[in-house]
Amino acid sequence: MGSTTVSDAATRSTGRVLIAADKFKGSLTAVQVAAHVEAGLRKGAPGVTVTSVPVADGGDGTVEAAVTGGFERRTVRVTGPLGEPVDASYALRDRTAVVEMAEASGLQHLPSGVFAPLTATTYGTGELLKAALDAGARTIVLGVGGSATNDGGAGMLSALGARLLDRDGAPVAPGGGPLGALATADLSGLDPRLVDTEIVLASDVDNPLFGPKGAAAVYGPQKGASEADVATLDAALGHYVDVLALAEGPTAAAAADAPGAGAAGGIGYGALVGLGATFRAGIDVMLDVLGFAAALDGVDLVITGEGSLDEQTLHGKAPVGVAQAARARDIDVVAVCGRLALSPSALGSAGIRRAYPLSSLEPDPAVSIPNAGPLLEQLSAELARDFLT
Repeated sequence: MGSTTVSDAATRSTGRVLIAADKFKGSLTAVQVAAHVEAGLRKGAPGVTVTSVPVADGGDGTVEAAVTGGFERRTVRVTGPLGEPVDASYALRDRTAVVEMAEASGLQHLPSGVFAPLTATTYGTGELLKAALDAGARTIVLGVGGSATNDGGAGMLSALGARLLDRDGAPVAPGGGPLGALATADLSGLDPRLVDTEIVLASDVDNPLFGPKGAAAVYGPQKGASEADVATLDAALGHYVDVLALAEGPTAAAAADAPGAGAAGGIGYGALVGLGATFRAGIDVMLDVLGFAAALDGVDLVITGEGSLDEQTLHGKAPVGVAQAARARDIDVVAVCGRLALSPSALGSAGIRRAYPLSSLEPDPAVSIPNAGPLLEQLSAELARDFLT
């Protein structure tokens, strides 16, 4: 057996399965995960009825999940994190848009081995939001994660009409480091359509903007920040808050400690203060957007998962959000993953009955990752035999 189980007795399903898994980062997209799981289920239980809703928690893959769920992909040319032009996509359905900041300002736009923790900008994310407004969106889900940036959303706000100036009255340079030279902030020029637009900040990160648990200290090193860079960024972000508080009042200062303020290099703070965004767990937002409640109708078993089921999974990641929604309807939930680092009791507390890790078939990641698809089909056939036959 290649699974870790909460109970030795598997509950047999009558055969309607919903696959709602996130990507296996570095190997399979959420869409590919669903395809391989379905192929394996059909090998193990040929008569099974399968539907899928690929999910994401606001990070990279969020637009792809929305497009798979029926949204239209729109692609525009925006400013990348280093100032170069990049193509970025958002998803649109009716007057609702899903914007993934990593599409414009993510690490994937940096050359291999190149980081710019002090100077990377979110300007392109602001341009992406403006494109969604131009397309008629009046509800925008801003999914944040996978960012190359640490600028507190200053670039995003500038792209939408904010004036962030140094002592000479010139715009501050891009990035988080130059925010230390910020002298005045004027948000009165922000795109007026934002007032009539609902902005939802979708993230699984609840860190404050600055301080020992802030954006720079916790996530800066992942973006190439040295110890000295972290200190520079943290001080600059604190100064940024002080200047915005002078312009916008005490609510701007309080927002620095709000859940989500430190998300994606502090873009959460910029969204909360400048865009009037509300913060929600990314997976909860995406399940609503994708119509997950309706997808659960008549389902006997839900299969969720992601690349690594670990302690981070328990803090707002997609599998737990899926499991909670399904278990509220008394639907059994099992998970597939590349690596499993949770005990059976932790899985059970999260609402996941059993987990099937690829590592049970191939413990060497160097072999497992490039062969994730076939391994996932093999595990899913085993899962089908356990739960569907």
